Amino acid sequence: MRELGVLIPILGVLCGLVAIIGRLWVHPWLKFKQRQLELQGELTAEKAAQYAAHTERLEQRVRVLERIVTDKGIELSDEIERLRDDRPN
Repeated sequence: MRELGVLIPILGVLCGLVAIIGRLWVHPWLKFKQRQLELQGELTAEKAAQYAAHTERLEQRVRVLERIVTDKGIELSDEIERLRDDRPN
């Protein structure tokens, strides 16, 4: 029983030391991880903005191509019809 009386203060001191050491090591590590996640989030947001801008440029190009194809198709069709009409019989 006397040995238990000696162990209790030792355990109390050890718990305090563990808490202090944990604070000294874990707290900076957690701050580092938090900063790392913030930077990763910023990078992800930047990439998302770049992808959105790239997608917008591609959509504009597709619109232009669609307009070219449809406009040229009508003109080509009209020209073919004119050539058919101009054929000598």
